[in-house]
This record gives sequence, structure tokens and C-alpha cells, in this order.
Amino acid sequence: MNIPIIYEDDFLFAINKPAGLTVHKTHPDDPHKTVADILLAERPYLASVGDTAKGLHSPQNLRPGIVHRLDKGTSGVMVIAKDQETFHILKHQFQARTVKKEYLALVHGRPRERSGVIDLPLGKVGTRQTVQLKGRRELTVRQARTEYAVKRTYADYSLLRVHPLTGRTHQIRVHLKAIGHPIAGDPEYGSGSSPAGLDRMFLHAQRLEITSPQGSRLALEAALPEPLQKVIDSLQ
Repeated sequence: MNIPIIYEDDFLFAINKPAGLTVHKTHPDDPHKTVADILLAERPYLASVGDTAKGLHSPQNLRPGIVHRLDKGTSGVMVIAKDQETFHILKHQFQARTVKKEYLALVHGRPRERSGVIDLPLGKVGTRQTVQLKGRRELTVRQARTEYAVKRTYADYSLLRVHPLTGRTHQIRVHLKAIGHPIAGDPEYGSGSSPAGLDRMFLHAQRLEITSPQGSRLALEAALPEPLQKVIDSLQ
């Protein structure tokens, strides 16, 4: 599978991750091809770049150069570190929440407010995230905040610009479902129906803004994939 490179310098490069591809393996025996496998085959030097706690001290570095992730069904911008120093610099930015992220999401219905912030803590049940934190047992609470703005509305759907202010697993998907507007095509948190021609989840990481190791602010952008653009065109 081809993974487009949308930016590269001496310290890092950025890819436009295709939907349907997991970022990295969860264990060395995982047979599925991942973004990490493809990048490592093309750039073997990445094997020496990663988290020493989980990567370099293991028999195999499962996350070569990878400082953040996107869900399997999400496409868009990912940044990859080319050396260990850059890896730590970028990882710190994600942990400190100084990275600005912008996604495009097509959701069911029309939000009552044209913009807003969803401030709902998340808990995990198995692999699923939920905002329902109490029931038979109380879940571990993790703060989660997501900012959204309506870019365009259609008869049954709305296109949103979404800015996750925290970085929880499935955060955007769970938060949008929680306010009654699940993402179109989401197999786990969606409504079960999709616009004609949509065969994946309509969530795309369009823009990522980081500080380069040289100190300048760097904005990385990935155009909406053609299949998603065709869905939008068909709704107009």
C-alpha cells in the first residue's frame, strides 16, 4: 500500500495515512500489515527511533518513529520522527497539548449550536470508550474536551471542523455520539446508516500544527481523500 509523504525535512516527515490501515502492531506476532511495517521496510533506520520504555528495549520496535496515532478507520496527517532527539521533542509536545489538531467529520443530523466545546470525561469498557461512567461498576475517569464548529449542513448530515483539546482514544467519535451526532460510517459508535457511496468512517485528520526541532511553527495539511470528497459532492 502506498503511503503518501506530504512533507519532509532533516528531522521529521509527515504522511497522509490511508483509512483501513492500523498504525502499529500491538504484539510482534500480529500478522496484519501496519503503517509502521510499511515505513520500516522503506526506511530501516527508523528501527532505532522510538520509546525506550516500550520499543527499543523489546525484541522488536513496534512503533518506529511514531509519536502519535490515528484510528484504523481514520485518514490524514501523521508526523514521524527521523531521530531519537526529534522523537522526544515531538512526544513532549503531544503530552503537553501544544499540538493543534483539526479534523473533518461528517455527522448525522444538525447540531443545535453552530459551535461549541464538548467537555465530557471518558471511561473504558474493554476496548470501547464511553461517557457513561457509572453503572454496575464505576470506571476510571479521564478528562476529555473536544471543540467543534459546523462548516456546512445538508439535508441529513453536517460537516464539522473538530479540534480535540485532549488526546483520548476514540475521543472525537465518542463525544460526537454523546451529543447525538455520530460520525457517518463509524462501525463502532455510529448509527448504522451512511450516505450513498460512503464505505468507511468519515473522519479525516486534515491539519496538524507542531513546533519543529528548530523552533519554528510547522503546519502540516492533508487534502480530503477523493472518496470522501465525492460523498460531499453528492450531498450538495
